[in-house]
This record gives sequence, C-alpha cells and structure tokens, in this order.
Amino acid sequence: MTDLPLTGVRVVDVTDGLGESCGRFLADLGADVVRVERPGGSASRRTEPIESGISIPFALDNANKRVVVLDLDSDAHRSRFLDLVAGADILVETTLAGTPAGRGLSPAEHLERHPELVVVSISGFGQTGPYADWAATESVIYAMSGVLSRSGEPGREPLLPPAGLVEQSVGVHAAWSALLGYYDRLRTGSGQLVDISAFETVVHGFDPGFGVQGSAAAGRRDDFPRGRPDAANFYPVLRCADGQVRICLLAKRQWRAMFSWLGEPAEFADPAFDTIPARFAAADRLHPLIEELFAGRTRDELVAEGAARGIPIGGVLRPAEVLANEHFAAAGTLVDAELAPGVTARIPSGYVKIDGRRAGFRHRAQSADAAADLWSETPAARELTSDAAEPGTHPFTGLRVLDLGVVVFGAELGRQFADHGAHVIKVENRDFPDGLRQSKRKDTLSPSVAWGHRNRRSLGVNLRTDEGRKLFRQLAADADVVLANFKPGTLDSMGIGYDELRKINPRIIVSDGSAFGSTGPWNTRLGYGPLVRAACGVSALWRYSDSDTGLSDGSTVYPDHIGGQVAAVAVLAALIARLSHGRGAEIEVAQADTALVALGGQLVRESLAPGSVSAVGNTDPFAAPAGVYPCAGDDEWCVVTVRDDRDWRSLTRVIGRDDLADDARFGLADRRTENREEADKVLTEWLSERTPVEAMTALQEAGVPAGAMVRLPELLTDPHLSARDAYTQLEHPLLPAPLPTAVRVARFTSIPDAPLHPAPLPGADTHEIAVGLLGLDDAEYRRFVADGILQPLEESAR
Repeated sequence: MTDLPLTGVRVVDVTDGLGESCGRFLADLGADVVRVERPGGSASRRTEPIESGISIPFALDNANKRVVVLDLDSDAHRSRFLDLVAGADILVETTLAGTPAGRGLSPAEHLERHPELVVVSISGFGQTGPYADWAATESVIYAMSGVLSRSGEPGREPLLPPAGLVEQSVGVHAAWSALLGYYDRLRTGSGQLVDISAFETVVHGFDPGFGVQGSAAAGRRDDFPRGRPDAANFYPVLRCADGQVRICLLAKRQWRAMFSWLGEPAEFADPAFDTIPARFAAADRLHPLIEELFAGRTRDELVAEGAARGIPIGGVLRPAEVLANEHFAAAGTLVDAELAPGVTARIPSGYVKIDGRRAGFRHRAQSADAAADLWSETPAARELTSDAAEPGTHPFTGLRVLDLGVVVFGAELGRQFADHGAHVIKVENRDFPDGLRQSKRKDTLSPSVAWGHRNRRSLGVNLRTDEGRKLFRQLAADADVVLANFKPGTLDSMGIGYDELRKINPRIIVSDGSAFGSTGPWNTRLGYGPLVRAACGVSALWRYSDSDTGLSDGSTVYPDHIGGQVAAVAVLAALIARLSHGRGAEIEVAQADTALVALGGQLVRESLAPGSVSAVGNTDPFAAPAGVYPCAGDDEWCVVTVRDDRDWRSLTRVIGRDDLADDARFGLADRRTENREEADKVLTEWLSERTPVEAMTALQEAGVPAGAMVRLPELLTDPHLSARDAYTQLEHPLLPAPLPTAVRVARFTSIPDAPLHPAPLPGADTHEIAVGLLGLDDAEYRRFVADGILQPLEESAR
C-alpha cells in the first residue's frame, strides 16, 4: 500500500522488549521501518509465550518491518549501521541509561551527528532520576504506577491485569512522541531527543489517578482507604441465561430507561436515584432486581434490548468466543495470517482505518537471518511547512481543530492537540452535555473537565438545527481537523461527515471514533470502555481465576485513554501526509480494536493452541518466582519478577540464600516453574520482614525487577517522579483547590511542556468565535442566541 500516510518516512528500530510495538504501529501507517538485530537475533525473539516455535509477542510487534542483522562490535557493521541511521528520519531505541559513549551509538551522539534526526529513547524509567538504571517488567510498572492498588476485589490481594496492556501503552505513546518530534522537524528543520519512560507512560497515560476519569469516579472515596476499592458496582457484571453481561448506567436518561424496564419499582422512584452516587449506595438492592430481570435472557438478547431502550449493555466474552465472533471477522479486526512459515493464526490486524481501508498487518516478522537493503525507496518529498517556526515553539501552532469528542476518549484525543498549541474549539450543546460535565459534584467543576478540557475554547451551538449545522460547516471550511466519537453514522446523518466536509474543504481530516466501528453486526452497539473490554476478552482475563465469577476491572475505564491516543497518532500521521499531497483523510478508530491489539498475545496463543489461555491471576505461567507478594505492614505488597537464571542467582544473594543458587529445584527456569510454590515460599519469607520500598530497593540494586505497590497519593511524592518534575498544579476558578496534573508523558529536548489554560465553561467563547471566526454581526448573533442555535455561557454559570 503506497497511499498510507507515513509512506516515505524512514525509521530505524533498535528496540528489544518494551516499546517494540512502537515501530509496528509506525509501519502499519506506512513508514519504512528497518529493525536492527544482533547476530542470533534479539532477546525478544525468545519471549514467551512461544507456540509452534515462534514467540507470539515478537511476531505481532515486528510484523510489517524489515530486518537487518548487524554486529555493532564490528567496525564494518557499525559503519553500515551509522549509514542506516544517516538516512533515517526517526530512530527508536531501547538503550539503557548510562550506556557508555564514545562508540558513536548513544542517542546524544546520533543527534549530534544528525541534528535533523528524531531520536526516541525508550526505557523502563527514563534517562534520568533515581530509578533510571532499574529493571522494568509489565507487572513492576503496574505496581509502581498505582494501577495495581486499584485492581482486585475488596479483602483480597491486589490483582495484576492481563499481560500486554503496559507494552501497548508504551508503544502507542512512543509512536505519538516520535511523530510529534518529526512533525516539529518539518516545521523547524531541527530534530531532537525524546525520552520515553514506561513508568510515566502508565502513570499518566494508561488510566491516570490524576487525569481524566470515567463517570464511576463519582462513587470513589477520596481518602484512598487500605485494600482494593469496592468497584464491582461501578460497572456491574450480572448473570444471565448464557453467561454474564456488564451494564453501564451513567447518564440520567439511561437510568430512567432501566427504571422503566424494571417496571418502575417504588423503592427507586425517588429522583435522588438519577445520580450515580445514589445508585452506587443502593447497589445491594438494585442489582439483584436487574439480575432477576436478566435471568431468562441471553447475552445477545439483553444487548439488543438494551440498545433499543438506550441502555448500554455488553456481553462478557472469553478469548475463544472473541476469536469466533462474527463481528470482529466482518469488521476486519481479526484476520487469519501467516506469522511464520507454515504457521497461520487468527490475529488482530491493526488499530485504525484510513479512508475506509485498514492500516494493519501486511507481512510477517522477518527471520533473524534477513538482509534488508539500507533504504530501498526514495523518500517522499516533505519540505519545511509554509509556517516554518523556530525550535522550542508548540508544534501545532496555527492548526484549528473542531472538537466534538465526548467523555474520556474525546477528552484525551482533543487534549493532545490543545496541549501542543492547536486552536481547539470544543463544540457543545447544553441540552446534550458531555458526560464529563455531568460528573461534577455540587457547584464545583468536575476535575475530569479541568484535566481533559484545558487549553481549549468552548462554542455552544445546537447541531440538531439546520442553521447550527450551517455554522459548523462554515467553521470547518477553514479548519484542519474534526474530532468526534459518536455512534457510527451520526456525523453523516447530520450532514457534517467526512464526505460532506471534504467538498467544502479538501484538506480536512476527520477522526471518528466509536465502540465497535462502522462495519459488522455490532456497528450500532452502545459502548463505553468497560463494555468494550468485556466484549473483547480483557475482563474475562482480568480476574483471579477462570472459576471466579467476579471480575476485578471495575475501577478502570481502559481502553478509553489509549483509544484516544491511538486516534491522535493516526490524525498526526494524516497531518504529516497532508504536507506532501495536500489532501485530508477520514480516520476511524474502534475502541474494541484497541483492546484486541493489546490482548493479541493471548488471542493468538488461543488460536494456535485452543484451551491454553485462561485467567492466571498473579501467576506468571512462564517465570517463577514471579507475582505479587505480601510485605511487612497492613495491605503492603511488592511485585517481583525473576526473568531468568541470572535474576535467580542475584535474588538468592540478596536474600542471603546462596545455597539455593544451584539447588536442583530452582537452578533452571523450567525447574523453578515446576517448583513454583517452594520458590514463592522462599521469597515470601524474606519479604515478610521488609517494607515494599525496602524490598524493591534491595532487589533492584541487584538487577532483579521489583516494584512496591503504590497508592495514588503516594505518586505525588515518589522520589523518581519528583526528580523528573512529573506533576505540576492545575488551577481553575471553580476548583476548591489546585489539582495535581501531568506535566508531560514524554520529555523532549525542544518541544515545550503544555500550557495550563483553564478549561472553559460550556459556551464560554461563543460570542468571540461567532463574531471573530464566523463573522456574525451583533444582530445576527442575538438572533441565533434567541433561537437557541448559539448557546453562550448561561448567566447562572458565570
């Protein structure tokens, strides 16, 4: 496919482990990605799970790339590598902090030699700070980022989420950062170094404790008590005739529809139950009533009835059911593909559709004996933009974005552009307010609005009127991007879809997100993140075991944040392509596709070995000791992962048990997994006498991956995050106190941090936009306001 947006962009990929999916995403979007491996192949080629002789994670993360094998200790090979980098636009690498300079291979040396190069350096904890040399695994990052403390059931140990979600978060944010640096280079002529920390990526970008939150946050306690939050009622899972369904009653209208379906029981007739906290408080009485109603109906029947009534309901599917699902096959989300010679599996194809075609899997990962040409094609001509700027300015200065996005997905997507200088206009209708605005408490602004809508302006306009849509089209004629995430077909039905807008503005880029995409039998299903992950198999694996009926993912809204970030990457790729050909694009992102890509390792394994995938709780099937272990104190936990025999020897030294280093039960990885209980007992005895931080520090200093379970407030005082200035204070006139907020996810040497302009109230900038951009005179403006077409900020809200 030569019409993909990143066609002609050259990327050298020297990653091994966390971050490999960054290059895969860029390759999906058309970049020529050349992966450099050492003789014998990268360590990640041996990453479990391995089925049919191939590493499934490696096969997925490295499809669509070319491979060249180089021995960088050889002068000739090092020279060839440097020639490869000299012809590249972007270098993505996972060099550890502290790698010796002088060989010409460090990120800084690459940049010094090629000032126009964008160098993306991915590591567990970043290039600076007290944890810079520490080892990171997915479970360690979960523990230290605050995710683990919110996962699991009350009264039980914290529960690790399914494998793959951290790697996805790192890969997507790294892809965004790489393209942001490259777009900035096209404006300024200068490259830069980008420092990506997996730790900060998950702290700020996965499902942040101090960032945009789902509606369930209205029922969360602010004092952060010990133990797991009682989150089962946030997005409850209920039994039905053929399994389980999840229900999301968030908006008032959804509750009223459910109340009617229940037969309007008198005990829930009080208008107080229109609020989320009141329904949470009454869950012990309300949910049994709903479950009784659902008992005689199947998942599909309930989903269909819910859709007819406007009630979001989704079935809880296991991985095998996901693989056999008709919708995912029809949508092109899951495809049958050859992962290695003679090995075909059902795999997630890719994240996005561009102009109706999926930008996804094209060819399998190449073998380690491949010999790619340095650069086989002439790159596309991309000169400096007409608004060439000085380095150190915001990359999107001059871009105009019309933001129709709602709730978490919409807030995260629009914020990526607002934070980097775009003129983002949030288009709102007070009669159908953004769900984030409905989650406010008393007379204060919702913290999620403050976090998610910062740096925007707000236009109040009723797009359900002909004149309102005419005004929107007038704005779109001079806009660069339109962002939305409604039910598929909504924009088209309003006459403001891509086909209509490109007639008046051929350069327009329209990003349309939804739960399940525009094609396939589920295309009109209602969906929030909790329903999406239930339908994609994530929820079924996010529990202590397959025999557990309770699910433990109620406190997260995954994949909303990552789905918004995926859409941002695709929009940015389209902006880059537009510099060459001048045309806009239509981008489609389904949240389900985001979840399925993350779960790809489990889905492919189940495809190759049916029945092999199940909920494993805190047990790592491929390593021991590895898991979540109790420490000294009340509800204090530490994650430890012994990856290999070297880690085991280091651990035995730390805990004072050198006698176990060569013990026949533990000396080799397969023997440790066979004797998991005994290995866990040895480690648990040592941990029980230490605090999580003491244990983590001692093990990490010996090179063993370990992470203390951190609660959300503790992130604000974490020494590493503090040293990297990871948080600042966000103020707003309607907030009782400043909010902790992320300064950045990635650190750029040239791109400045985001400004912190307060989020607008609904319609606050209507007059300014109507007069300044639409050119209305005062008489026209007053008429539109009187007719309810334009909706300025209400006096009562000032």
